[in-house]
Amino acid sequence: MARRPVASLLAVTATAAALSSATEAHAQSAPTAQGYAHNLYQPSERGSRWFHMESLGIEGKGRASLGVVTDYSYRSLVNYRGSDGAVLASIVRNQLLVHPGATFTFADRVRVGLSIPIQLHIDEGRPGAINGVTYVPTENLAVGDVRLGVDVRLFGEKGGAIQGAIGAQLFVPSGSPNAYTGDGEPRALPRFMVAGQSGNLAYAGRLGLMIRGRDEPFGDGRIGTEAQAGLSAGYATKDGRLLVGPELYGNTVVSSGSAFQARTTPAELLLGIHWNASDEIRIGAGAGMGLTRGYGAAVARGLFSLEWVPGDAKEEADKAKTDDRDQDGVPDVDDACGFVPGPKSDDPTRNGCPAVDSDGDHVADDVDACRFVAGAHSADARLNGCPPDADEDGIHDNEDACPKEKGPHSSDPKTNGCPVTDKDGDGVTDKEDACPDKPGVKTLDPKTNGCPDPDKDKDGVLNDVDACPDQAGTPDPDPKKNGCPKAILEGKQIRITDQVRFATGKAQIVGPESEAVLKAILEVLQAHPEVKKVRVEGHTDNQGAAEANKKLSQARAESVVKWLTDKGIDKSRLGAAGFGQEKPLGPNTTEEGRSQNRRVELHVEEGSK
Repeated sequence: MARRPVASLLAVTATAAALSSATEAHAQSAPTAQGYAHNLYQPSERGSRWFHMESLGIEGKGRASLGVVTDYSYRSLVNYRGSDGAVLASIVRNQLLVHPGATFTFADRVRVGLSIPIQLHIDEGRPGAINGVTYVPTENLAVGDVRLGVDVRLFGEKGGAIQGAIGAQLFVPSGSPNAYTGDGEPRALPRFMVAGQSGNLAYAGRLGLMIRGRDEPFGDGRIGTEAQAGLSAGYATKDGRLLVGPELYGNTVVSSGSAFQARTTPAELLLGIHWNASDEIRIGAGAGMGLTRGYGAAVARGLFSLEWVPGDAKEEADKAKTDDRDQDGVPDVDDACGFVPGPKSDDPTRNGCPAVDSDGDHVADDVDACRFVAGAHSADARLNGCPPDADEDGIHDNEDACPKEKGPHSSDPKTNGCPVTDKDGDGVTDKEDACPDKPGVKTLDPKTNGCPDPDKDKDGVLNDVDACPDQAGTPDPDPKKNGCPKAILEGKQIRITDQVRFATGKAQIVGPESEAVLKAILEVLQAHPEVKKVRVEGHTDNQGAAEANKKLSQARAESVVKWLTDKGIDKSRLGAAGFGQEKPLGPNTTEEGRSQNRRVELHVEEGSK
């Protein structure tokens, strides 16, 4: 029996050894490959108005530019299945880099540049083996291959229609192959570039050859020397403050017969915008996508840049103010016809354009005060090219209803150019004044325009329907209350136009209508401190016992007094009295009469005249 556990242990040990050997054999059959600087995007030198291309503003003797570009790419290194294009291995799924850099221009045509790529994040989506080799980044934070560049302007001037330059960039092997940010060996990129701007069209082009020290297979493609090309074109303002346009760029590995193969030919299209927020600060944003499935072309890419470019926008603006392509004395920035000479004009749509005479009166439109009506030459700019104006009121005789009498312009042809009379001096001309002999106010209603104010108290209720035309109130469907305030001091009484309402059989004040009335009473008391004593009376109808009604009316009067004192009225100014059903205003035989009898009255005992 003791032999069985020993035999079982030996079997387990043999199985584990077999699995370990299989795992070791598998690991040996799928070794991990060394990465390289795979990302297709390389930022332009600082000071360029493009993200990838060079605008070649290589001018100045001791001019520096500083900036940083943030580059996020999605699936920049992917292995696809050839048959249906499915993703087999997403070697680099997300990558985030920043590229701080600087340039310095001297001798008015030589520029040196520095760019330091720094990887902040990288992750793999679905790593796997390709042709028996595993590809996966093993480092996250890393520095890339530092780039040093020298460019020399061969011909053309900054801001001109065309410039040309040659240059070279050296990539120092400071990056990490394990982080896919460096080759581990130096690289060099000699290149030829052109750029320029004509009107609002800006463009740039580039050809180059990336010479790599590594020449080896990688996945289904190859790492090796690459031929590079790029082209951009877009809209640019003449003052240099804004540039919007696409950039197309790509590479192909030319070593070992790999040119234009699927994985060795990445290409991307990028749309960017660059804006000079000031004479020295430039901001850029862009988004792009891969056009091929070559290694390094991202499925999606986002870019953001911030640069210090001292004097760049100001120089462009100053140059635009003096450029004059057609030599007509009107700077291009103001010339509406920049390629055809013409005279200056106050009309920005005709400034610098050949003379036009729309009405055929031999007075050019740019100086014709009546461009579409034939007239005659005049030394007076207001009348030049216009029909005569006998009364010299600025209205031509053919439009002047009173050509021999000066008058103002009017939209009414019958009064245009005629004298204006206003007998009552209210600012409304007699022709439009519905009350020409009485001073009034202007209104949009022809029946009341120029008549005395139809709403004296300015409460929105016209005098003819306002029950209180001298005191501002509110509209009310009851003609007796329309335009009246909720409460008003009249002699020895504060008259209220609505009732304070209470809960049935109780002294509790209810309803928003009651609040409105009480607030009006409060405002009267606050506005009339001379009123020293007010008696608040409560009254009821004859429903119920007389003694109970009297107590209820007293309690209701006291509720009103309490509401007012709670709002700040001195208790000494108020008193409460309940009269129950003793003083009816209407017959208690009808509901309308009983409603009149259920009321609160306020009588002034001291202080009112």
